[in-house]
Amino acid sequence: MTTENSVTPNEVQPRPVLDRLPQYAAGKPPAAIEGLTPYKLSSNENPMPPVPAVLDAIREGVDYNRYPDPLATRLRAALSDFLGVPAEDIVTGAGSLGALNQILQTFAGQNDDGVPDEVVYAWRSFEAYPICVGTTGAVSVQVPLLADGRHDLEAMAAAVNDRTSVVLLCTPNNPTGPALSHAEVEDFIARVPRNVLVVIDEAYIEFVRQADAVEGIEMYRRHPNVVVLRTFSKAHGLANLRVGYSVSQPHITAYLRVMATPFAVSSLAEKAAVASLENHADVVERVQTLVDERTRVTEGLRALGWQVPDAQGNFVWLDLGDNTPEFARLAAERALSVRAFGNEGIRVSIGEVEANTRFLELCSNYPKGPGVS
Repeated sequence: MTTENSVTPNEVQPRPVLDRLPQYAAGKPPAAIEGLTPYKLSSNENPMPPVPAVLDAIREGVDYNRYPDPLATRLRAALSDFLGVPAEDIVTGAGSLGALNQILQTFAGQNDDGVPDEVVYAWRSFEAYPICVGTTGAVSVQVPLLADGRHDLEAMAAAVNDRTSVVLLCTPNNPTGPALSHAEVEDFIARVPRNVLVVIDEAYIEFVRQADAVEGIEMYRRHPNVVVLRTFSKAHGLANLRVGYSVSQPHITAYLRVMATPFAVSSLAEKAAVASLENHADVVERVQTLVDERTRVTEGLRALGWQVPDAQGNFVWLDLGDNTPEFARLAAERALSVRAFGNEGIRVSIGEVEANTRFLELCSNYPKGPGVS
């Protein structure tokens, strides 16, 4: 990130770290192409609206002139029943990203000795990680993914040292798709000092169908240094309302509540989230529809010869290398917006049936051929 305007020493200036941070690039909307319905497949959004009961709850409204409950007590009680955890172990935030920022601002940064902490995470992973870590004053330690898009937990464990304060595990990994297994996470945690916080980011947990996939809540119960991140943005279709939360043991939540942004979850967002939990069977039905579409897309790609990492989120990854910009341009010409990551690859969200079919058609006609890297 670079500042657009130079400033003189006599002008107000931002913290120097801002010049070293990457900019978050949100998924762009699709271009309008005559004769084609545009589809946005660039932001891992749920293409379906919230379930009907949630829409009914939203229509009832709230007291918009009143501040929301700063502790989101009703939502935490509902989550307590749903997850089988004490309400005191839940801290809400503005999406899982807001909850993550609370964690990093509490446990990472620059210490009294002037030496910054280190935060270890896989890369490429969630694009906001280096921004969130950098704003705390901590240093990112990015460990390259394995060739199949999975976390290299062996290398990540080796990267942990006496300056490490936090480790981030993104499962399923955004943008590549594979999820971590229970056994490998257990082994990883056993190799990490107990004073290092292990954050298990499960933004896409509802889409996981891997039989041996790690379950963050079980890890939090077993390990006092584990924090679980979850969100209502994806499976529940509440991305615009910004509802997320973390789950951790009391000795961690006591500090997180000090750092938590007051009123981060609005009363309307809380009401919608509670209604979605109360109608979870309907949410599961919709998620399964997207999982079925994910299966159709991944099987279709592999039938065409594409090498696709295991997809456990609501998206697929194409390792296109230097052909990434070209593929994104071809998609745009077909009224599809996809998420391009430099010259690394393309992430494509699972969207409407027509959108997914058009994406498969593009892949079948891609002039460079399948599996390009």
